[in-house]
Amino acid sequence: MVPWGLLVTGASFAAFRGLHWTLQLLPTPGSAAQDRWKWRNICVSLVHSLLTGVGALLGLSLYPQMAADPIHGHPLWALVLVAVSVGYFLADGADMLWNQTLGQAWELLCHHLVVVSCLSTAILSSHYVGLSMVSLLLELNSACLHLRKLLLLSHQAPSLAFSMTSWATLATLALFRLVPLGWMSLWLIRQQHQVPLALVILGGTGLVTVGTMSVMLGVRILVSDVLRSRSRPPIPGHKEPRGPRRCYDGELATRDGSILSLKD
Repeated sequence: MVPWGLLVTGASFAAFRGLHWTLQLLPTPGSAAQDRWKWRNICVSLVHSLLTGVGALLGLSLYPQMAADPIHGHPLWALVLVAVSVGYFLADGADMLWNQTLGQAWELLCHHLVVVSCLSTAILSSHYVGLSMVSLLLELNSACLHLRKLLLLSHQAPSLAFSMTSWATLATLALFRLVPLGWMSLWLIRQQHQVPLALVILGGTGLVTVGTMSVMLGVRILVSDVLRSRSRPPIPGHKEPRGPRRCYDGELATRDGSILSLKD
């Protein structure tokens, strides 16, 4: 008999793939017409981040036992939310493989593989759901990252909306990404005697991977959105050459088309 958690994961995968296909039927903003696939992909990611991030925040607020006992204490709906998230990451990975080469997508695919491996432990064992819910708080920061990308694709930088989104991204990165990662790291260190060695290695690898990428991401955004914009005041009579540089959440595209990539 197939565990119901896997059924929810499969239903989530189908739903997010269906959302990808549905967005193909809808018009793309003219400013983002040159990269329709990326616009659709980020819109789907934004839906997932809002759903799971807000769900995790409300869940931990209403059921703090999940943080007090991350291994055993959880309601049924929490496991459903984790399964929905796993389904999304699988669907997003399939979407990237369908629309990008392996060389373009490998970094983010590795990130997805680590996340799916860690969250799947909760689905298959019905344990560590509280820990998974804490990890889903990171999606609140991801929602800001996705909104920032959409503004960049729409050529809304610089603008007040973009500036506010950049600051919100940095604030939520500290509050809902670095703080939960630090809490989970300390919990894993303190409770390693209660956790199987294989899961300690898996969880530690995931925390180090996502934590390192998060710090690099925050530095890139701080430099590109805050420090660089302040250090280069507009010069009267000076016009920027065509093809200005654009930063896609750590993807710094230079005028010659090359890309320095850092995925969230």
